[in-house]
Amino acid sequence: MQFQQLAYFVAVADSRHFTRAAEAVHVSQPSLSQQILALEKELGAALFSRARGNITLTDAGRALLPLARRILADADTARHEVLELAQLRRGRVRLGATPSLCTGLLPDVLRAFHDRHPGIQLLVRESGSHDLVRELARGALDLALVVLPLPGPSPALTTVELFQEDLVVVSSAEAPPLRPPARITDLEGRPMVMFRHGYDLRDLTLAACRAAGFEPYLAVEGGEMDAVLGFVRAGLGVGVVPAMAADRAGPGLRVTPLARPGLRRTVALAHRGDVAPPRAARAFQDVLLTSARLAMARDGLRPAGAAE
Repeated sequence: MQFQQLAYFVAVADSRHFTRAAEAVHVSQPSLSQQILALEKELGAALFSRARGNITLTDAGRALLPLARRILADADTARHEVLELAQLRRGRVRLGATPSLCTGLLPDVLRAFHDRHPGIQLLVRESGSHDLVRELARGALDLALVVLPLPGPSPALTTVELFQEDLVVVSSAEAPPLRPPARITDLEGRPMVMFRHGYDLRDLTLAACRAAGFEPYLAVEGGEMDAVLGFVRAGLGVGVVPAMAADRAGPGLRVTPLARPGLRRTVALAHRGDVAPPRAARAFQDVLLTSARLAMARDGLRPAGAAE
């Protein structure tokens, strides 16, 4: 089995068309078809059903596809690892982070790392923890900043807890103020701006409201961090966001802390446990850990695992 054959197989699986797949990988269609046939012969099973020109994956093809994607991603990572020069003058880091961490923690970390290693390319994927865990598992990311607990068991991932961060209530500066510190029950009946489905903060906020005995009134829902802050600033409702994101949100917002025990989240760095991160990613992890310690001192964050 050759990497080239797997790349051709993935191209056909993605396009469901042999000619378009050949164009995508820059080979002739007969050459691609021959390599697919050779792969099927080696595996002893057909990978595609070719009935009447309709290309679909067989059961064997569906089983191979995620494995082929991971193998190709690992091979690509290995190529970049070998190409790195002394003192990390070249390389890349593929980093995932939740939108709130992209707004809060990450800018300072990226700046510190870029100042130290200007030749390293930084590729940032912004998404929720659910999506980032999937991207890590299939080898599309080197590292990811996620919120614990992870969505479902992930034995293939290694996590390092960084800090705990309080959540706060944000409202328009022109809206009737909440009496600080606010309680979750103070949000009952108030219009709320809510994050999209699959977003960690959405699940945490809804669970807290329901535990307090009420179903929140969602005036607007479906946004990412910047959109939610913008909707709150426009007076469409209140929102529950991480303290760092609120502190960096700019004028036009009122920030109200929550009464104890409040709400908080645990932020962690995750990577695949079965593959060591590339050298550049390990260097980024060192900078991130230092920046996280500075953020705890500057922003009043709690160490991971700290009790109330």
